[in-house]
Amino acid sequence: MDYKLPFKEYNKALRKSKLLGLRCNSCGAITCPPKMSCQECTGLDLEITELSGKGFIVTYTTSFVAPRGRENEIPYTIVIVQLDEGPWIMGNLIDMETNKITFDIIGRRVRMSSRVYPGDLYSAGASARPVFSFDD
Repeated sequence: MDYKLPFKEYNKALRKSKLLGLRCNSCGAITCPPKMSCQECTGLDLEITELSGKGFIVTYTTSFVAPRGRENEIPYTIVIVQLDEGPWIMGNLIDMETNKITFDIIGRRVRMSSRVYPGDLYSAGASARPVFSFDD
């Protein structure tokens, strides 16, 4: 069985700040990042859909330990965002200094863009990742 939306295609779109997901034709749920089957009903009748990249912060954490070879990036804050279309995705929060972040960011509206990060010792090389900025 083939992936409907392989990582290579997902990443190519993400490099252009386009967020792609998979809409399930059985239950209507949207899966993002893409997987082999629907995250809600495990259905396989999926179609590629472009998402807005807008949503709100559900939770966050600040990392003070970087992957090997990327030590110059710390500290950084990772947020979990519930997209307006439903799925939750993870990415870095980029427009606030980590030492100023408090629980007040939970519930705040954000919009997604992307950045290309270099690979680390255990990855296949550079790839795009979602990053978020406040949308208010």
